[in-house]
Order: sequence, then C-alpha cells, then structure tokens
Amino acid sequence: MASGGRVLLGITGPPGAGKSTLAEGLARRLTRLCGGPGSVVSVPMDGFHLAGTELVRLGRSDRKGAPDTFDAAGFVALLDRIRRREDDVVYAPAFRREIEEPIAGAIPVAREVPLVLVEGNYLLLEIGAWARVRPLLDECWYVDVDDARRVDQLVARHVGHGRSPEAAAEWVHRSDEANTRLVAAARDRADLIVRRT
Repeated sequence: MASGGRVLLGITGPPGAGKSTLAEGLARRLTRLCGGPGSVVSVPMDGFHLAGTELVRLGRSDRKGAPDTFDAAGFVALLDRIRRREDDVVYAPAFRREIEEPIAGAIPVAREVPLVLVEGNYLLLEIGAWARVRPLLDECWYVDVDDARRVDQLVARHVGHGRSPEAAAEWVHRSDEANTRLVAAARDRADLIVRRT
C-alpha cells in the first residue's frame, strides 16, 4: 500500500464463516493504520447475486447462493476495472440482506484507494468465469471456522431474515452446505488460512 499501487486482497470461505466480519474489522484497523478514510474499500461478491425475478425465471431460486446464481462474468469485469485503475471511480453493487436483493452502484471505489478487500465464497473456484477471479487478486485468505459454529450462525442469520427455525435449518443443510463443499474443495489454493476461534 505504501508504494502507491493498488492491492486487491480476497477474503473467502464457506457460507457463515465470518468473511464479512473479518473484512469489516480489517478495513477499520487498516483505515486507522494506513491513512484514514478512503484508504480501504470492501467489495462483496454478493452484489453480483442475480435478482430474485431472474432466479425464478431460470428455476434456480430454491438454491440461491450456488455459483450459477451469480453474474460471475460481471464480477470478473468489475475486478478487472478496479485493478486497472483507469476510471476516476468504479461503482460496485452491494447486497442488502433485508430485501435479499443486489443494489447497483452502491459502493464507490475511487482511483486513489490503495487497498480493495474482495469478499465472497467463490474467489478460489476454478470453474467457468469464476476461474478468472483468482488471477485478479494479489492474495486470497481463507476464513476457517468450526462447522457446528458456522452452521448455527447461518441458521440464526436466516431466522433473523424471516425464516422459521425449521425452514432456516432445512435451507442451510440443503443449499448452504452444498455450497460449502465447493468452497472447501478450493481451500488449498489460499495464500493464508485465517482460523476463527
């Protein structure tokens, strides 16, 4: 960061591992240490969720969060623009859990920002457009956490967003855990394993 260049640091791991929590904490700490506001921006992969209406049209709404329920090519194009630093500002989408939809143009990444934290499940995946993500990152860290704790956190998250405890547990064990197996298979490609205790 001190060199004046730009660093893209990926933070990946399975659903419920604490990727967003780590990214937020890291952003706060590095903002204090490395130049104040505007020195770190976090860009979540979740902003590239396909809209609910498109998932219904494609017949994929029952497994939202799987790799083919995102615009992976769009995510790659955004990371490429962020890496090249040719634009004064690049706007990234965010994902709003309270409405379960992506919001376009919600996160500004100014040209002068030296560190961009890229957070998401599939940063190390080697299929389709996802395979083009890892080469755009300078490093990628994998967040690892006890599976029982992770599953409990996921169920609680789904309950917090309106599902019944039974429906939340069914979704986690059917959909989120299928995605976890994909993410975990790419764990060894990470530069660093961050163990949450």
